[in-house]
Amino acid sequence: MKITVHKTILLTIATSLSLTVYASDSHYVPGIEGIKASVVPPSGVYYKGYIVNYNADENEALPADSEVSVTALASRAIWVTPQKILGGDLALEAIVPLIKTDLKVGGQDIDERTGLGDLYVGGVLGWHGDRWDAVTGVGYWAETGDYDSNRFASPGKGYDSVMLTLGGNLKLNQQGDINLSALSRYEMPNGDNLEDELIIEWGLSKSYGLLDVGLVGYNTFETGDGNEERNALGLSMGYFSPPNLLGGDIALYKEYSNKDTFEGKVIRASLTKVF
Repeated sequence: MKITVHKTILLTIATSLSLTVYASDSHYVPGIEGIKASVVPPSGVYYKGYIVNYNADENEALPADSEVSVTALASRAIWVTPQKILGGDLALEAIVPLIKTDLKVGGQDIDERTGLGDLYVGGVLGWHGDRWDAVTGVGYWAETGDYDSNRFASPGKGYDSVMLTLGGNLKLNQQGDINLSALSRYEMPNGDNLEDELIIEWGLSKSYGLLDVGLVGYNTFETGDGNEERNALGLSMGYFSPPNLLGGDIALYKEYSNKDTFEGKVIRASLTKVF
């Protein structure tokens, strides 16, 4: 009986928070991209698989011994068409995420769920210069995922949203082996009491042949009345094998100075296959 009452109190605390305790209103997960994220690849068909783990146990709004762990496996299909619009290469993409979330509050297991998240479809235009690249686009997160309004750890958000993309990449030296890239996402959820959010992912990298290494980070800001903010700094390494038309990368992030949300670590790995 005492355990049940304790858990009920913790659920009440979690429910009273203005936002879901482990995530913003946005579908997009910061830390997915980093080095040269704003460079649209050459024409072709690509598959990119991501595995991302977010683990955090620091949140001033919750009792001690509270923790969230989110693991996502996202499959992304990309078609960079031969079509040009306004001088830019047209690319179409779709993303289907599989998400597992575990949530503890005050040492008590509150919720655990695994299922499909919301589907994303979109398109971008990419431009290339001698020492620069640029990208812009628009996409739609459809309300297709597994969602239960009575659960905290639903893989789906329970609403759709529109996401705008804008980014650029600069080659900082004549050899082109030092790059500074920034990719911004502006997501506009469709629903009451939901906040628009600006997400910026960046990377500063050095290339050693087919190997890229560098610093990466992300910063997120709610643009309405909310105060949620996330900041992270990390390291990334990636390699591409032309004979196998296969590439991969791994990145580690540590969040700092977050506001009104958990603060934790991100581990991300991705695999890219060119067809």
